[in-house]
Amino acid sequence: MGRRRFLRLKGVGLEDKECQTSINRGTAGLLIISHLTIASINLLLDFKLMDSSDWAKLQKHPLDLVLERLTSPLDYVRFSAVCMSWNSVADDNLSKRTAPMLLSYTGEEETWNLCDVADDKVLDLQLELPNKRFCGSRGWLITMDENFIVTLINPFSRVNGRRPKENSIINLPALLTRGKRVKQCDFNVFKATISADPISNAKDCIVMIIYEPSCQLAFIRLNKDTTWTYIDSRRRMIEDVLYVGDKFYAVDYKSQLFCIDITTQFDEEEDVILVAEEAFEQDKRYLVKNYLVELSENELLMVKRYMFFGPGQHDFRITLNFELFKLDHDNCEWTKINTLGDVALFIGDSSTISVLASSSLGYLPNCIYFLHDWDRQRIDFGSRGPRDFGVYNIESKKFSRDVTTHAAALMKMSNRTPIWTQWTVL
Repeated sequence: MGRRRFLRLKGVGLEDKECQTSINRGTAGLLIISHLTIASINLLLDFKLMDSSDWAKLQKHPLDLVLERLTSPLDYVRFSAVCMSWNSVADDNLSKRTAPMLLSYTGEEETWNLCDVADDKVLDLQLELPNKRFCGSRGWLITMDENFIVTLINPFSRVNGRRPKENSIINLPALLTRGKRVKQCDFNVFKATISADPISNAKDCIVMIIYEPSCQLAFIRLNKDTTWTYIDSRRRMIEDVLYVGDKFYAVDYKSQLFCIDITTQFDEEEDVILVAEEAFEQDKRYLVKNYLVELSENELLMVKRYMFFGPGQHDFRITLNFELFKLDHDNCEWTKINTLGDVALFIGDSSTISVLASSSLGYLPNCIYFLHDWDRQRIDFGSRGPRDFGVYNIESKKFSRDVTTHAAALMKMSNRTPIWTQWTVL
């Protein structure tokens, strides 16, 4: 038993110089092992007793077993930060990635915090990111700089105190369009999505953005295109875009849904089609915003968010209701539904994320976790900050206006809209 305890305290990744300078190796090993079952702990320790190699040389199979038992996003991050070999195993398990984490600006220059909402914990590392508004997709952040260059940023490759990873920032060509904001250039990208990871699967990566001033669509194929392709200017006021299967879907303010097939020789007349038309009247008393999310394979959902603004330039915004609509592919129309079952949704400036609550400890099923996002109404939040966040229970139709204690505190301190993010390739 004494030797096994020594092995726990010994730590991990001893030969990895980057690991030695970035984290406390013994603490990392204890944090990971403390979340395992007794059987998994014995498996790892027995392996070490039979093999004098370093922790970083553990075989893939026992590490896969470790990942299967980690439910907290924070522990997934810690696992990946142990050393390069453990990070590689984590990358191979991206399909099993954990629930979203909250990324919130600290108020200090280029410093952002990560919060595990399910466990109400702030991660003991900070990310070095610009003080900008971000969109998000597949764990990557998307923004625009003062030269109108669209930028992709991998937040987990920019841990404060560590050397940024190669290709942690990818600069795309500048967006050429009139009427863009100059002072608040990061608000020129209203929403964005990517079809694949731009590092691990660059050949299949297409970036699709909704850009200002009229919320139109443009796309670019990584390593193939040198300029953006702009989709018909008559299609305006797009509110969300999502990649499903091998096609993009975009919804506008009227709830019209378009399917966009990015072929080798893109022909807008043939490759952009109207899938579903508006089937209900908008409630004009509220600002209504539409979000798209894929629940399961070939199951597309639209979430309608109803918001009310108080009087005055910088007064409050509050979300009052949500409605759910499922795409009926056969009849090309939206059908209202009243439950998400075991699913929890996360909406905001990033692509909407869906998770099974039963496999993500701490999250509530049939609920929508929502953040204060960009509504094209007011850039300055005033002294109140972004306050329109919380959890909506679809069955009871009730709101909890605080996500968690730590998450609420982080967001109220910030003058930037927070964003959901997921673990991605380092």
